[in-house]
Amino acid sequence: MRRVHPSRPVLPTLLSTVLTVALLLCTPPAWAGTGAEVRDRALACALPGTTGWTDVGHDTDYSVFKRPTGVIKVALIFVDFPDAPATESPASDSARITPGADWVRNASYGRTWLSITQHRRWVRMPHRSTDYGFARGLSHETHEAYLKDAVTAADPYVDFSRYDMVHVVPTRNASAVSFTPTYIYEPGTAGVVADGRRVTWAVTFGQDMWHWDHRLVGHETAHAFGLPDLYAFDAGGDTHRFTGGWDVMGLIGGAGSQYLAWQSWKLGWTHDSQVVCRASRGSDTVRLTAVEYGGGTKMAVIRTGPTTAYVVESRRAVRADARACSTGALVYAVDSSVPTGKGPVRVMDAEPDTTPASGCRPLDDAPYRAGRSFTDPAAGVRIDVLRSGGYGETVRVTKS
Repeated sequence: MRRVHPSRPVLPTLLSTVLTVALLLCTPPAWAGTGAEVRDRALACALPGTTGWTDVGHDTDYSVFKRPTGVIKVALIFVDFPDAPATESPASDSARITPGADWVRNASYGRTWLSITQHRRWVRMPHRSTDYGFARGLSHETHEAYLKDAVTAADPYVDFSRYDMVHVVPTRNASAVSFTPTYIYEPGTAGVVADGRRVTWAVTFGQDMWHWDHRLVGHETAHAFGLPDLYAFDAGGDTHRFTGGWDVMGLIGGAGSQYLAWQSWKLGWTHDSQVVCRASRGSDTVRLTAVEYGGGTKMAVIRTGPTTAYVVESRRAVRADARACSTGALVYAVDSSVPTGKGPVRVMDAEPDTTPASGCRPLDDAPYRAGRSFTDPAAGVRIDVLRSGGYGETVRVTKS
């Protein structure tokens, strides 16, 4: 997931170049602040992607990544190995995966649905499970070799020309296939071809599927859509110190079973009309509808630089066992120049509410309740939570 795909060069005409330079000289950048007291258009707060791979930038290279809208046809195949033959039914394994389709549909407000076709038979891989390099962390090439063997083994029984994406599930006995990576075809290489169609996107599940729930499907499939990891790659410190459990791209099993509104906007699930942008100096009072519900305004964004912004959204998070819950306005910083795994999104932690409703204990990275404020004086940013309750929060965002 860390390969860099250089963007294709574009050769503008001399006229367009002259016009572009003139506009840059005469027009201040949208993020610089103009003193206007009018609401800015949403795209003035859209940050560019600058890392060359999965990032939180608003633009996505759909010659590499999958467009996350409509029906996406997925072939679900099952593999075992000479050293790890399957002893369970494929149905028991698929039960961990297929509920992820409904989860993605709900998380996308019905705009994306994974249509998963199960091919319930074990196909034998040509090599031992220990030969595929998972213990060494996998390179793109070794991952592609694993996928190619799986597709080749299943090809007599599966017409891959019918599918947009492939999911590969190993037998639970294959302990060496330890984790779940996403495969994205690297343009210009041979890749994996079956039935006249290239396999461009795939998820190869590992034994961690038995640790995580069906939201693992939402996490890995979103990499194919262009989303980065929001947990920390480094070995030191708390792995989930950046976003806690508020986004499935961070802590998959977190209480915030959803994508952040910023991510949803990038994917096209949240529309520009549902975004309030403050790129110039001024103030907006906004009624936010919680991200977990459909409709309404989903976030307010204060742009602070060429690749940076603060975001506030409303959240309603409840852990499945109901022992922890939290509601309020979640505030976070976004920097699209920060690569995946390095903290491109960082949640600003409010003081936990010591008297949460319903007897739930407060979560880490608590959202802001009514009467509380977030300020960043250096950036000239202030976010006040005016009212909280029901399906959302009313906030005032100010850029000075």
